[in-house]
Amino acid sequence: MTAVTGGSRGIGAATVLRLAAAGGAVAVGYHTDRDAALAVAADAERKGGRAVPIQVDVTQADSLADFLDGAASQLGPVDGVVANAGAVRAVGRLVELDPEAISRDLEVNLLGAVLTCRAAIPHLQRTEGALVLVGSAAATIGSPGSYVHYAAAKAGVAALTVGLSKELGPAGIRVNCVEPGTVWTDFHQDPQRPAKVATGLPLGRAGQPDEIAAAIIWLLSKEASYATGATVRIAGGM
Repeated sequence: MTAVTGGSRGIGAATVLRLAAAGGAVAVGYHTDRDAALAVAADAERKGGRAVPIQVDVTQADSLADFLDGAASQLGPVDGVVANAGAVRAVGRLVELDPEAISRDLEVNLLGAVLTCRAAIPHLQRTEGALVLVGSAAATIGSPGSYVHYAAAKAGVAALTVGLSKELGPAGIRVNCVEPGTVWTDFHQDPQRPAKVATGLPLGRAGQPDEIAAAIIWLLSKEASYATGATVRIAGGM
């Protein structure tokens, strides 16, 4: 069974549906939009999988523990966790951004990833499972003028991937990261941002959630059994 945070939309939802199409069982982690999570779970079951929506706040350790314990009790042992939840409230030049919004973004995007990994370890030790963190191409380009604090958080996710892969390798747990570029999801405050960014990309277009999900699924799978500590960039050449 695989647990996916941020599973009710975008890349997370695409990952849930790919897992379900392969006959998998998936816990659809969501924060506030239960209706969206229910819709994704229903779609997943139509595709042949088993799916249960479970509320989770990735900035709270107790909530994450309840999420994974609940997922295991309803769907079976956890052998995969996708730390996908992310959001940005503060957009613009750093000097103009609200400190409280910056703090919340850092909590969700970096602390949330750290705490998700922490909660996942006891479950994955039992199954020698896989952990996939969703970072961002922003980690290496810095996203000046947009959200440099978010880029810094995602650089932290990349570092977390490397460190944890070494820490958890002896326990048989693989830890990898996928770094998407600009993707057509509702992550962006400006709905047309993907189209605007696409003009400067070698492939000339923004990505689709399913293209990122494909990399996540591979890293979870036995086909990636020798991959750990890897960061896979799926960003159209960004």
